[in-house]
Amino acid sequence: MPSSKHLVHPELVPGLEAFPAYPAFNLDTASLAVLRAAPRQAPPTPDVPVELSERTVAGLNGAPDVRVMVYRPNAASGPRPAILHVHGGGYVLGSAEMSDAANRQLAHDLDCVIASVDYRLAPETSFPGNVEDCYAGLKWLHAAAAELGVDPARIAIKGESAGGGLAAGLGLMARDRGEVPVCFQLLVYPMIDDREPDEPHAWVGEFIWTRQSNRFGWASILGREPGGEGVSPYAAAARADDLSGLPPTFISVGALDLFLEEDVEYARRLARAGVAVELHVYPGAFHGYQLVGETSVGRRARRDEMEALGAAFAAPARASAAAAG
Repeated sequence: MPSSKHLVHPELVPGLEAFPAYPAFNLDTASLAVLRAAPRQAPPTPDVPVELSERTVAGLNGAPDVRVMVYRPNAASGPRPAILHVHGGGYVLGSAEMSDAANRQLAHDLDCVIASVDYRLAPETSFPGNVEDCYAGLKWLHAAAAELGVDPARIAIKGESAGGGLAAGLGLMARDRGEVPVCFQLLVYPMIDDREPDEPHAWVGEFIWTRQSNRFGWASILGREPGGEGVSPYAAAARADDLSGLPPTFISVGALDLFLEEDVEYARRLARAGVAVELHVYPGAFHGYQLVGETSVGRRARRDEMEALGAAFAAPARASAAAAG
């Protein structure tokens, strides 16, 4: 496989070279244990007037309780929009805390409530436990809307990487169960297809998240080797035959990300199914590029996400005002 380093955005190169796993980290059982035990350096907490609380949500169908971190702006306001957030980590790593700084800032900037789900990780918990934890969080957020000052018509779902994959599966699950309306889904380089392409892309997957890591992550959540028959679309959203009836969707991915083609294809299929979809492919960006420091491409991606969420939250509010008038 040829190196794609010459295609990396110039502003991302220093951050990439400083990344602990540069040029790539091939995840396996031994390295997973090391990563889980390693201390993590959290980004600085932004100085914004946002209140954090932890809630314990009852698991579904006898499953363990689910911890949810809830971010609420301090300033008084009418019913706010809300986001059910799902963290990344290849289905095997991470926690709700890893997105603490970003969620605080987002809650402040959009004047919204964010509920971040601390779902159970694979391989200790395989599908469907992980996505069912997310669904339990979504049901709770909707049921607790009045208590939290949330507009139940303006609840979005958001996730990055494996969290984007879980959010995509959650969107399908919410559509099919018909219990909780979701107004928007924001999927950031989502991990949505366990199948390897017939003709692998030569210029993706060199950095940060590789094909080997991807196979390990999928095998961990599925409890078997990926790519076989009978994989649920709630586990791998790209497996869904019918994408109609899903909420408006934002998808973003880097041009050097292993997930490039599966994400672009999912966006194409959403559009063909009559779903409003916005797709962004950022040149020179590899998987997790937003984690390597302040860059113009990272700022552009955040701006695009903010504009999409703001527009999504404004649409139901305008519709409600028109109905009231």
